[in-house]
Amino acid sequence: MIAGFLVLIAAIVIRLDAEPLPLPERIALPQGAEAMAFTQGRDWIAVVTTDDRVLIFGRDGALRQSMEIELQ
Repeated sequence: MIAGFLVLIAAIVIRLDAEPLPLPERIALPQGAEAMAFTQGRDWIAVVTTDDRVLIFGRDGALRQSMEIELQ
C-alpha cells in the first residue's frame, strides 16, 4: 500500500512538470494566450486558456468564437 501511494505521488509530480499542452499545428493562439486544455467536436476545436477564456476554432484553424469565463 505504501509503494502504491509513492507511485501515485510520483505520477502527480511528473504530470505537474509536463510540457505545455500540444495543440494541432493549424491552431494559432492569440498573443500571450497559453492552452490549459482542449477538446474536439466534429467540426470544431475548443481551447481553454490559462487566462480563463474559451476559444472555439474551426477545423481549418480559423477562430470562430471567444468567451470569457466569469469566476464567482
